Amino acid sequence: ERHGVHRRAVRQALVSALPPAKRSPTSRPAPKLGAYRAMIDGWLEADRDAPRKQRHTAKRIHRRLVDEYGADVAETTVLDYVRARKRLMGWPVGEVHVPQVHAPGQDAEVDWGQAQVVLGGVAVTVHVFVMRASFSGAAFCQASLVETQQAFLELHLQAFEWFGGVFAAVRFDNLTSAVKQVLKGRRRVESDRFVAMRSHYLSASEFTTPGIAGAHEKGGVEGEVGRFRRNHLVPVPRFADLAAPNAWLLECCEQDLCRRIIGRQVTVGEALAQERPLLAVLPAERFDASESATPRVDTKSLVTVRQNRYSAPVTLAGLKVQARIGAREITLSHAGKIVAVHERLHGRFGTSAKLDHYLELLAHKPGGYEQIAREILAEAERVDAEEDQQVGEKARR
Repeated sequence: ERHGVHRRAVRQALVSALPPAKRSPTSRPAPKLGAYRAMIDGWLEADRDAPRKQRHTAKRIHRRLVDEYGADVAETTVLDYVRARKRLMGWPVGEVHVPQVHAPGQDAEVDWGQAQVVLGGVAVTVHVFVMRASFSGAAFCQASLVETQQAFLELHLQAFEWFGGVFAAVRFDNLTSAVKQVLKGRRRVESDRFVAMRSHYLSASEFTTPGIAGAHEKGGVEGEVGRFRRNHLVPVPRFADLAAPNAWLLECCEQDLCRRIIGRQVTVGEALAQERPLLAVLPAERFDASESATPRVDTKSLVTVRQNRYSAPVTLAGLKVQARIGAREITLSHAGKIVAVHERLHGRFGTSAKLDHYLELLAHKPGGYEQIAREILAEAERVDAEEDQQVGEKARR
């Protein structure tokens, strides 16, 4: 007692100068988790049929238990249980990564990912554009129905505006939206539109080694695509149309600013606040990523743009109009005035027709109402349904 040493320690020291081996901690029961074990097992089993990259992580499971069921259970308890269950189920062990150091405001990484969502009751695979700031870890994410160069360029503009400035350099893989030809070493022949966009914003481009071997060269955004998908797109979300998930994805980007990356002292948002003053200032004039065409309005008051048809007011039949082709919208103008705006169709031989473009004709030929093409009436009904849904949502709020 005088020396503060237990007699057991003295006895062990007399037997051997080496301290005894520490006992391995025995697993303890987790009574608070007990009520949710079957539910967790069910989620993991259901993941066998889910898209490979939209399966539950332990962190996502804990978040769902707390948010949806009010579970009072520690995250580490859920992590330990899920880790053990996944090993029994044969899930692969995660990869090991090399840490990197980045200067604030200097570089970002861009990549496309894919995710499954339900739009209007139909399962659809969307392409998710991600730009990640290498220093802060902040990420801008938006979905597109297609992975075209136009969508690629327009989403760059939105990303720079969301970050509040332009990075000195952005790193890509060798996607065709940016690269026409891969030369020896790091040399690339870049596409004209891509060069025009980055020259407008005075941002340099860097490209990874071709193939899987170069994936680790932009590992930050590669990991971000998966992290974002696992945390915000599991289970598979449901939306009315593409505008809804993109508004929601922006909210998720803002929420993620509050998270803290393992090993860092500050949150992602606090790191971004340090980084933003070091970004290059956005140019006064926004880069126009759209393309133009001058189609002629035919006798059905339709114009053909990229192998799809769009209606224009019947008073313009036989005249040429100016079409601005965006990634999401087709805008028709005549004599400097916008006369029609359509959601852009993808694929071929589709038709987007608006009933109000034909009202003047129907005033003179009322008997033609029943002869209007089905897609025109269907479009009108769709718009009415969307307006009713928006009114209902506002009422519920």
